[in-house]
Amino acid sequence: MASSDSFALNPQRPGEALALIRETLRDGEPAIVTSNFRPFAAVMLHLLTQVRPDMPVIWMDSGYNTADTYRHAEALRAQLGLNLHVYVPRRTRAQREALEGAPPGRDDPRFDAFVREVKLEPFERALADFKPKVWFNGVRATDTAKRAEMRPVERNADGILKVAPLLDWTSRDLHHYLQQHGLPNNWDYVDPTKPDPAQECGLHLAH
Repeated sequence: MASSDSFALNPQRPGEALALIRETLRDGEPAIVTSNFRPFAAVMLHLLTQVRPDMPVIWMDSGYNTADTYRHAEALRAQLGLNLHVYVPRRTRAQREALEGAPPGRDDPRFDAFVREVKLEPFERALADFKPKVWFNGVRATDTAKRAEMRPVERNADGILKVAPLLDWTSRDLHHYLQQHGLPNNWDYVDPTKPDPAQECGLHLAH
């Protein structure tokens, strides 16, 4: 039987992530972090705010989040003092659904337009407002096949440096980090732009 120590957080993970964040921010270039307040989102936000407490946190709120997700976002904003900026679609959920109904499924020809409306277009507004040179995100290699091919640091088509300090972390690493730092988690999370959890939402395909 494995000892309980074998289930603890890999002690190198936080140090490596913090070193990457500090090195990336060394020159003081404008940076943002995106978060959707999904499970384990607190880890990325806690690490970043240790290095740059006023880092703009960009949340593309589709309007389809659960009540627990909204409460989780507010709890983390208060606990970590997040510099939170919420970007919403130009149409409210009520307006959109009155005209077009519930969110389309992945095979619906309207699906790509839906993703653009509730996630990509709000993100493009955030990029225009903040003009970041660095974009931190909490993606992990185990999330999707696309993310398994990513590197911790890479430049996107817009010339923005995308940094994923948690890329190689396991769910166990994340869980133990939350425990060690007294951080809350959110399991009641849904993303209508990802009907299949193994697919991309479009954000990391378009950017």
